[in-house]
Order: sequence, then C-alpha cells, then structure tokens
Amino acid sequence: MTDIRPLVPREPVPALALPLAGGGRFDIATETPETFTLLVFYRGLHCPLCKTQLRELERQIGAFAERGVVAISSDDAERGERTKAEWGLSDLRVAYGLDLETARRWGLYVSSGRGPTSLGIEEPALFSEPALYLVRADGTLYFGTVQTMPFARPHLSNVLGAVDFVLAKGYPARGEVTSLPKAAE
Repeated sequence: MTDIRPLVPREPVPALALPLAGGGRFDIATETPETFTLLVFYRGLHCPLCKTQLRELERQIGAFAERGVVAISSDDAERGERTKAEWGLSDLRVAYGLDLETARRWGLYVSSGRGPTSLGIEEPALFSEPALYLVRADGTLYFGTVQTMPFARPHLSNVLGAVDFVLAKGYPARGEVTSLPKAAE
C-alpha cells in the first residue's frame, strides 16, 4: 500500500474522480467553484459520527454550496446510496468508491474493521479515516486536516467562518514549507 504523505498547501492535489450516489460523477479536475471546493472524507455508512457531521453539512449546504462541497468515502455503491438516502442527504453530493491507494495519496489513514458499530452496521474490512480539505479553484491545496480517529472533527461553522475571513483578508495558505534550513553548527 502507498505510504502516507501529507499534502502540501499551495501545491496541486492528487487526481480524484468518483461516482456520486444518485448518479453523476465528481471529478476534482472539472470542479469550477468560485473560490474553494470542500472535500469531506468520511469513514462510511457504519460511522455514527460521520452521520452527525454530514447531516450538519446538509443543514448548512446553502452556505457551502457556492464554494463547492462533496462528501467522500471508500464505501461501495450500495453503501454510498444507502448513506445518501438513509441519512437524508438530499442536497449534499455523496461520492463513493474511494480506493485505498488513492486515499493514501490524499494523506488519509486507513483502519481495519472491528465489527458492527453503535449503528448496528458492520465496518468494512478496510476503510479510510476522516479528513477535510479546502481545494482552491486552481486545484491547489489551501487547507487540510487529517485524522486517525473519528473523534474531534472541525466544526463546519468554524470552517465556514474561516473561509469568509480568508476571502475577506486574502489570507495565504500556510504550512507550505517542506524542508527546514540546516541548523548552524
């Protein structure tokens, strides 16, 4: 399996094209947001915290929609369709079928299934953990947060407020330094 490498702000993000629940496709290369596309990688149908997060995103979809937004998981088609229908995600684009090699290229952690969750749904044998990325209209990374666990995710209202601040102030992407100068001897 591909090694995990963090994505670097101000650099192009990896390719990502997936089917959408309800029909159509998501392709990061053809997105045309005015400013950003918000990618919310979630663990899958089995995850109660993902359900809460994506329902919250659905409630705020109007504020995020002008920026472009999609939820993405490594679930198969059946589970992706169930997520959209059973979680009441009528407006949120839900992409499925993220292969784990691509997940790793996006810097995501992968976990092994441990049986049924509190929702009574079996975890897949392997699945990707949560992450949230803001990708600029030019296809470069602006912001990212990647998690090893389902807990303590960024609040979407905070993300929306941060985007508004960034746009108003022209705040640059941070974290772009990839090598440090050698220490003086």
